[in-house]
Amino acid sequence: MRELSWAEPPVREDIAPRVEAACAQACRVFAPTWPLDQSIAVNPHWQRVGQPVRQVAARLAVLAGVQVLPSRAWVAQAWNEGRIQPADLRAALAQLGHPAELEADCLQALAQPADIAPLPLLIDTLDDDPRRQERLSWRQAITHQVSQTCAAYFDRHQADWQPARGSGLFAFWRDSLVNDHGIGWLMGLPALHEGLHALPETRQQAERWALERQGLDPVVWADYLEAVLWTVQGWAGWCAYLGWQAQQQGGHDDHLRDLLAIRLAWGALLVECKTDRAAHQALAALQQAWQHAPQRLARAEATLWIDEVWQVALEQGYQRGLAQALRQAPQAGQPAPSPAEVQAVFCIDVRSERLRRAVEATWPAVQTVGFAGFFGVPAAYAPLGTPLHRPQLPGLLVPSMTITDTLVGADGQALPAAETAQVAAARRQALARAHQQGATSRWPGTAFSYVEAAGLGYLGGLFGWLRPSTAPRARADLTGVSARYRPLCRPTLTGLSVDEQVALAARVLRSMSLVGTPQGLAPLVLLVGHGSQTANNAHSAGLDCGACGGQTGEANVRALAQLLNRPAVRAGLAAQGVTVPAQTVFAAALHNTTTDELEWFDTDLLPAEAAPRLAQAQAAFARAGEQVRRERAPSLGLDPALPSAALFTALRRRANDGAQTRPEWGLSGNAAMVIAPRARTRGLALDGRVFLHDYDPALDPAGRLLAQLMTAPMLVAHWINWQYHAAVCDPERLGSGNKLLHNVVGGHIGVFEGNGGDLRVGLARQSVHDGRRWVHEPLRLTVVIDAPAAAIEQVIAEHAVVRQLVENGWLHLWRFDGPGLVRRHAGQWRALAEEARRA
Repeated sequence: MRELSWAEPPVREDIAPRVEAACAQACRVFAPTWPLDQSIAVNPHWQRVGQPVRQVAARLAVLAGVQVLPSRAWVAQAWNEGRIQPADLRAALAQLGHPAELEADCLQALAQPADIAPLPLLIDTLDDDPRRQERLSWRQAITHQVSQTCAAYFDRHQADWQPARGSGLFAFWRDSLVNDHGIGWLMGLPALHEGLHALPETRQQAERWALERQGLDPVVWADYLEAVLWTVQGWAGWCAYLGWQAQQQGGHDDHLRDLLAIRLAWGALLVECKTDRAAHQALAALQQAWQHAPQRLARAEATLWIDEVWQVALEQGYQRGLAQALRQAPQAGQPAPSPAEVQAVFCIDVRSERLRRAVEATWPAVQTVGFAGFFGVPAAYAPLGTPLHRPQLPGLLVPSMTITDTLVGADGQALPAAETAQVAAARRQALARAHQQGATSRWPGTAFSYVEAAGLGYLGGLFGWLRPSTAPRARADLTGVSARYRPLCRPTLTGLSVDEQVALAARVLRSMSLVGTPQGLAPLVLLVGHGSQTANNAHSAGLDCGACGGQTGEANVRALAQLLNRPAVRAGLAAQGVTVPAQTVFAAALHNTTTDELEWFDTDLLPAEAAPRLAQAQAAFARAGEQVRRERAPSLGLDPALPSAALFTALRRRANDGAQTRPEWGLSGNAAMVIAPRARTRGLALDGRVFLHDYDPALDPAGRLLAQLMTAPMLVAHWINWQYHAAVCDPERLGSGNKLLHNVVGGHIGVFEGNGGDLRVGLARQSVHDGRRWVHEPLRLTVVIDAPAAAIEQVIAEHAVVRQLVENGWLHLWRFDGPGLVRRHAGQWRALAEEARRA
């Protein structure tokens, strides 16, 4: 190893701004990743939607070896199985403006993967040891070291012994590296520690030092830095989340920049551990490769035209069936059965589609409505007696109000404040005891004695794993509350004046299209949130409601139902011209998406005269749930012909089985979104693949509600769609791997696959693959809207993100045109191709 020395290079006036700009640009392109306990779907390419999909696919293939479009092997299987028809391929070529003669080229390309090699990083060109096959590559070792450092630095909940971290992530990493005497041996560099003398002390110094050390043209700096961050893209997503949260609070967060500096400095540090000749050769190889980066990117984009064609061809097959169904909807254009006995408002989550269809068939007097899952309540939930302040709304939004637990008796009267304070204090004590007990089992000096003292007490938990119970969904938000007070603990919107409550109620009812229509409000209006039931699942929040911030919708529907039943709110609504009949009552329920049963809340607060209709609704939903369970059973490996009780018991046991990696399929299969009156889809079997949001253009002449739907629910559906798309196209880089190997990091930050490597983000393989085949198809979302073209165009013109999604190919946009359908392509509305009309 050559002699080491380092002094901070002089700051040139032209270099500092260029370094800053390149680093900032590289950091901007990483999408945030929410923590496990608030898990929501995110399009991993969200910060790149300003570019066309094929251009993004080319960039990520060249910079990081990431597969954005379906692999050719996946497409070849779909073609061989008949999932993609010749007509679909021809239609795709025509839609993208390619001549039909290129069909043969597309078919020939399926025999081999696209020829796109990723550009090397400095750590790759330096790693030329002849014996490197006998150890971890430097890329793997560095990712492991950085990841372990981040896990220790960001952990606030899991480890009982916490390190000092007050100087920031970069300083923490530098100190960790100086004191880590094993990393050099792991990398085959026993003299690595000598090179640490060259490592600058601050992030800003390290950025300049590392970039100048590599000698790359400043034109490619931002691209190179983006490629560097992709080696720790899981932690980049976590740091982007911290930045997202800080920005929402009006602040700023530097963790992503620190992470970039750390990862960048590693390459320059390794240069110091090479001989002059070896370092020169590695740097020359790096510079030579990146000198042609723009040309490599252009060639990749040209190569991927075939993959883009196959992506469209795959979508053509699904869209053909969707178009036929929408044109031939058995009740299309007909109003809902009138008068409705019950109106049931569901989250637009695709899992509600089956239950909505089933309950309408079971009892035609039920009118179902699709609405954003947080039910228009932009709140955070603060459970009684806890310091928790949990967002219950989409990650794109910031809470503006609070839901807290109020103890209310069956007579509708709140318990005295002193009694509520006692219940809160008792809960705090119970939670503290549980925390202390858990900590006792983790401390090195007490772990073995604790297990010995617990003795047979552990067998109960073991037996529960061997024979899962049939218990209902656990109510985690009531943990620590005594059985006496649990039924009285009711989530309630607090801190709002009567006028503010009335304004919220009016906005929600109008957005649901429940007022101002000939049908009006039914005598019973159900607000149906949803949540999942699963055991031993680090990603369980991802099966709950994404519109409620990865939580169940229980708090939102219960708080809103109480609000809408208040006499003062009813009076205020009447003064605003919003008519709520005196006999109308609002009730709250939760759809358990694992077992397809409904949980009912606060029915003891409803007037006695509502009881018969409520009982009838409960019976109808019970029958509908049985129908849906039979429909879903084959996909879960269950016999749909089982007796009703046996099938329900099997699903309950599955939900409580700690060894079950697929308690349900979540939103796998999602492919479309319909924003239209229910009449457009009533009676259609859409197979649980479509987000259904009710919208009546006649009630929205100014298009304000349409703008809200296209900039909020449509974006959420797009995030979900691309999270699943990415997990199939590149399960290694854009999915979280094998669920069986997951270990939770930092209590809630994310997971490792095994005990190291990068933080894994996205969906586990078991969420999209059943062990034999892919359950999810990587289709871009097809959004179908019932609104005038002018109204849709206005939203596109006024909202840049909607314009980017549509014009850059991140989703397909259709609209109803009378009984027919047209699609938006190249800024124009065109009738669907003839291929889409054939079954």
